Amino acid sequence: MILWAIVAGALIGWFAADWSEPGLILGGILGAAMGTWLRKELRLEIAREWQRLTDAGAFVPEAVPEPEEGPAAPEESPWTPASSRAAAIVVEPAVPHEGPAEPEPHPEPEPARPSLAESALGHLIAWFTGGNTIVRVGLVVLFVGLVFLARLVANAGLYPLEARLATVGLIGAVLLGVGFIKRVQRPDFALHLQGGGVAVMYLTVFAAARIYTVMPPLAAFAFMILFAALGAALAVVQNSRTMALASFLGGYAVPVLLGGETESPLGLFTYITVLNLAVLGIAGWKSWRALNLLGFFATFGLAALWGFDAYEERHFLLCELFLGLSVAIYLITALLYAHNTPGKLGNFADSTLLFGTALAGFGLQAGLVHDRPYAAAWSALAFGATYLTVAAWAFQRRKQGMGLLSECVLAIGIGFVTLAIPLALDVKWTGAAWALEGAGAFWVGARQARWMPRAFGLALQMFGAILALGTLEPAVSNVPLANNGFVGPLLIAIPLLLTAWWLRRDWPHSGSSWAEHWVSVERDLGKPWFLAGFGFAVLAVWQEVNRSLPPLTDLTFPSPVLHPYQTVQAGLVAVLALMAAADWLGRSRDWPVATWPGRVSLLLIGLAFPVSLVMGRRITDLPDLAWWLTALALHFWMLRQRDRGSVSRWDAGMHTLGALLLTGMLADGLFRLIDAADLWNSSWAGVVLLASATAMLFGVTRWAGRAAREPAGHFAWPLDPHARAYWWRAGSVLAALVYLGALGAAWFAAGDTHPLPYVPLLNPIDLAVGLALVALAQRRQMLQHAAAPPRLARWIAGNGGLGVLALLAFVAINGIWVRSAHHFMGVPWDYRTLSSPTVLTGFSILWTLVAMGMMLYAKRKALRLPWLAGASLLGVVVVKLLFVDMSQAEGIARIVAFIGVGGLMLLIGYFVPLPPRKGGEEMK
Repeated sequence: MILWAIVAGALIGWFAADWSEPGLILGGILGAAMGTWLRKELRLEIAREWQRLTDAGAFVPEAVPEPEEGPAAPEESPWTPASSRAAAIVVEPAVPHEGPAEPEPHPEPEPARPSLAESALGHLIAWFTGGNTIVRVGLVVLFVGLVFLARLVANAGLYPLEARLATVGLIGAVLLGVGFIKRVQRPDFALHLQGGGVAVMYLTVFAAARIYTVMPPLAAFAFMILFAALGAALAVVQNSRTMALASFLGGYAVPVLLGGETESPLGLFTYITVLNLAVLGIAGWKSWRALNLLGFFATFGLAALWGFDAYEERHFLLCELFLGLSVAIYLITALLYAHNTPGKLGNFADSTLLFGTALAGFGLQAGLVHDRPYAAAWSALAFGATYLTVAAWAFQRRKQGMGLLSECVLAIGIGFVTLAIPLALDVKWTGAAWALEGAGAFWVGARQARWMPRAFGLALQMFGAILALGTLEPAVSNVPLANNGFVGPLLIAIPLLLTAWWLRRDWPHSGSSWAEHWVSVERDLGKPWFLAGFGFAVLAVWQEVNRSLPPLTDLTFPSPVLHPYQTVQAGLVAVLALMAAADWLGRSRDWPVATWPGRVSLLLIGLAFPVSLVMGRRITDLPDLAWWLTALALHFWMLRQRDRGSVSRWDAGMHTLGALLLTGMLADGLFRLIDAADLWNSSWAGVVLLASATAMLFGVTRWAGRAAREPAGHFAWPLDPHARAYWWRAGSVLAALVYLGALGAAWFAAGDTHPLPYVPLLNPIDLAVGLALVALAQRRQMLQHAAAPPRLARWIAGNGGLGVLALLAFVAINGIWVRSAHHFMGVPWDYRTLSSPTVLTGFSILWTLVAMGMMLYAKRKALRLPWLAGASLLGVVVVKLLFVDMSQAEGIARIVAFIGVGGLMLLIGYFVPLPPRKGGEEMK
């Protein structure tokens, strides 16, 4: 089938392409694909039909017994049609056998996972079937019916709009009344009816006031207040938190639903205060935390929204009064909740309500007084005095279960008193004051076995650090170190580092569940606290090295103390010194996190090095060389200290990257010579990176290669324990760079040897490529003797690596010819170079010479592989002559190419006509 499909496709393609050969080939390919597909489908169809007939009983699996007399039935072929075989089979009545085999049960299919739509439908069904299903469905149906009824009468114009709204409201009232009457006999049924009735009345008033504007806003407010109060009363009487939430949710939604432009917020604040007093009244009887939080978020959220949109200075006193009442209401609500909610370890304290009221209240207060001098500080003192007074009241009732509440309120009061200090001072020192006070609070809490002051101290330090970052300014001073730019971050770093030191151990606590949970959190804070403190110490150092001198006059600008490149180098060494000091402290005091910054020392050097290059500095410049030597010494000292402990992959990677960084620094030193001799526009500059990588590859191979052949423990640091990081990982990266660099230089470099004349082989390109080949060959030889080489190393040491080196050598030889043709024969060095008849002719003769050399070498060493490679290259030369030189080379070039290649092939045929016999050793 496939063969016929190929023939048919080829004929069709040939015809469709106007009898061209590409159409013939493409049609044959498409025909083969189509034939393969048809054969597959046909086989599947036959298999399905065979299975269907078997399942239908057209075949009897048991053998049919032969008759005693009569001619033997002819033997059937497996390709006999199913109908013929079915007709020839005699079906005998089934004879029961002893112990008939039971049919094997089919495994139950695994149920499919429901889709998103199925899952949503399941949740909807669960809502309707959970609880009082009939009531829930009935309410939904009733609501939809009311909507349809309203639309009908509205479209027909049967009743006035007011009458229609009143009818809907009356239906809601009836639902509410029936639900209240049935509250004893059917409580669940009754609550659903009451909730639906209140919702219908809310919606009716909303529609009358906002959509149809047939009810004055003041009357709408009054009705909604009435509905909210009615819902709250019903909720308390029936002990239904759900009813209370629904009622107050509707009540707090009134300003959003009915709000408009007003001259004064008195009505809004009065309305919200009435609702808040209702929440406070309920809090005295019920521990409904959800209702308390609803009132809190609604109150302060609505106040904030109104303030951002409509606040004016004339509203200040009214806003202050409303804010003070709201804070007092929800602070008392939190106290009532704690009083009414006992627990195993004392009464519960609603931290969200306690801390949220303080933060939201003071945030709004700060916005009100932001333009009044020292008003924010006095406000913080007022908040602090309030909470400290409440804390004193709660401390007197600790034995009555108010211990946790007293700690929370005390922490808030101390926080506000603390906040008042920086608010009265310059904001630049606020962060430092908070951080220092936070460290003191943590220490007091640690000594008194109290977790709340410790948590407060950590929070204070965190906010202080954030504030310090936000108010950071450049250091401008005539005095080194004793200036705001250096001292400010340092005053943040010291308390953070002290706290990190204290966090090394677990401190005692009260034993409550909150304390247990906090201690588990506190164990994980030591590391980030140290890293934050170290980061601020680095920031202080960086501020100092970037310090500027004050301007001499008002018309001048501050002048930096150090040049930008000196800032980079001095800052690098200073930070590395901090890392080294932390590393020493961490090892001497068994504080592992202190050694972490030193792990990135090499990355810091690797970042500073290219920045310095961009600024026009060389590593051999003075005093740059001293800075770089100091930085490298600090890095290698820390690296050696880490290697005395457990060996990690990260440290091994730092050894590898160190070798690569030194390669870049060596190249920078060579570029200094290029710059001094003004050779930037020559090939001398083009091979600097290649020469540096080659020199480093030579060094790594000779120095670390010996460690690849012997077991560990026989060498000094750093080969022990990181020999593999040098001879394999660093060596592999360097070898790849050398190979790619040599390949690019051999083929793309023109060989400009100014001020010297171009001499083949004795020029920077050919010398660099030749040394690269030697270095790569030396590395391959080293890998052949490695004790436990990786899989890739074995490939490089074998024929694969040899082939790669041969390819580079072949490209290098061709590059020598092209550069020679350019310099001595006038061939231009541009896109026309490879199409030059001279170059093409030289390629043909050169490739033939290379093939001849390989085949002669193969005969001498009795190796088949080089002979086969040479023969393959000869085949390429012949193809090139026929398809390239024949059409592009002209005149003497074509003649030379054909005669030269032909003569050389005659010599090859004379000396090495056949490959050596098998059995010779493979080339190494």
